[in-house]
Amino acid sequence: MTPGWLPDAGKALQGLVNRGVDAVVTGYGDRLDGFSALLTAPVRAVETALLHVPVPAFILAVAAAAWLARRRIGFSLAMAALPLVLASLGVWTEAMQSLALVVVAVLLVALLGLPLGIAAARLPRLGRALAPVYDLMQTIPSFVYLIPVAMVLGLGRAPALVATLIYALPPFARLTELGLRGVERELVEAGRALGLGPRQTLWLIELPLARPAILQGINQAIMMALAMVVVASMIGAKGLGEVVLLGLQRADPGLGFVGGLAIVALAILLDRMAQAVLLERRPPA
Repeated sequence: MTPGWLPDAGKALQGLVNRGVDAVVTGYGDRLDGFSALLTAPVRAVETALLHVPVPAFILAVAAAAWLARRRIGFSLAMAALPLVLASLGVWTEAMQSLALVVVAVLLVALLGLPLGIAAARLPRLGRALAPVYDLMQTIPSFVYLIPVAMVLGLGRAPALVATLIYALPPFARLTELGLRGVERELVEAGRALGLGPRQTLWLIELPLARPAILQGINQAIMMALAMVVVASMIGAKGLGEVVLLGLQRADPGLGFVGGLAIVALAILLDRMAQAVLLERRPPA
């Protein structure tokens, strides 16, 4: 309750946000529906593709990828056991729905974060201007922007994708910028001396040398996108988060535990595979 000698800024802000959301929805409803459908389409496509893959084929593909990445039979068997756990828990469809959302979100993070990181590394003023924006994106609770986004885009995959993008973009953009800033200027100058232009220097020297930091950013984006699974279920996104939410709504701790265990299994699978494929060099055969 606001003291009588202070203006009620909360109600004023509440009314301002409500009027703004109403104006956007009323004035741009058709365009927002089209934008929502555009965001949802790739998630649906990836989800459909994943669900058409038989479970045994998916398990074999994971085992093969793990073997190619690490050349260790124990690691391959452990990774193959994780999708087997998902299938045995009876949440295979929900797991693929969550995986589809994570895949599309990380692709969008890479498409948006890489140019932002390059621009911030090249323009220090832009980097300083983006730093507080990234801080806000990472520190503001997702519920603060989740409700307005859901009001504007409707319930379902589209607002969940936007919320995931907001949450997962900053670490990738920051690590990309950090990796490019860490490239030794002598190597860049040597490339310029050999006749390389700024664009050639970027693609042939700077990005390859910054690769470890960029790939670490991809790994962080994957984990942060998966962390939004439960939150996204509250605005209608399908997946493992919906299983946990149903367990809470129905006062069914067993169902909630199954959903939580499945999220843990998927998180371990994505984290270990991402580290093996992206971050760790394969030992010689």
